[in-house]
Amino acid sequence: MSDFPYVALETKGWRMAMGLRPLDLDHWLEVDERRDIELEQKRQLLDTAYDVVVATTPEGDEGSRELLAEVTSFLEAHQPDIAVDVRGDDHPLVAAARLVQEDLCVLVHSDVWRLQAACVCFPSRWNLASKLGTTLDDIHRPVPSYDVELSRPTNAFFERLKPERSFWRLNWTLIDSPALHQPTSARRSSHGDLADWFFRMERQTLRRLAHSDAIVFTIRNYVASAKELCDTHEEFGTTLLLNLDTAPDAMQSYKGWIGVADRLRASLGGASTN
Repeated sequence: MSDFPYVALETKGWRMAMGLRPLDLDHWLEVDERRDIELEQKRQLLDTAYDVVVATTPEGDEGSRELLAEVTSFLEAHQPDIAVDVRGDDHPLVAAARLVQEDLCVLVHSDVWRLQAACVCFPSRWNLASKLGTTLDDIHRPVPSYDVELSRPTNAFFERLKPERSFWRLNWTLIDSPALHQPTSARRSSHGDLADWFFRMERQTLRRLAHSDAIVFTIRNYVASAKELCDTHEEFGTTLLLNLDTAPDAMQSYKGWIGVADRLRASLGGASTN
């Protein structure tokens, strides 16, 4: 896992922040050697669990059509060897999602910003159907302290976002399965040692579309064995433990991390974060 692309952990401990970085649109979407595998997983999910991974409203259709055009243009410009085959019977958002490894969400402003279309084949323990038509605050309501720490800056950011300037951010979690498709919110109690845990990183992008005025949120998932990352990235283990140890109790409970730090510490031979 020495080529794992993102290992972004807070070196000073857990911190809840938006962590936005300017996005060069030449690097909007990412393609790697897992493309065929992940697109096949998407195809299977769209065939067998469509209502679980897709949710749309008429309000999201215009933004979805513009998003499909942006995705095909990006691939034609930056990945000319990839065949851009669009199924005419698909919703445009689904057609776009079949072409890329990212999950795709379209938010539209009415009274406030609301999620109006999404194809999320690889959720990290959340249910898409329950999010459709809801606001940013509604979507993030289960996250501890979101209302206090991130609600205001997140809503303000969406209001200010312009088509000429896009952004990206990273979000990580530690999880007890390498599966990309995890729609259930059930979280098992801590168990196993370091080899039983997986580091999951989301690369998220945010851009406002010029014609529909919708905001597109993309989510690209990367998963690696926590043990392999500890073996190949110096200081990964101690930094991970520091973040687990300093996360608030409510966040540890929400993430399913209660007791996990102690198990990982034992696996690392008593490594200390002090």
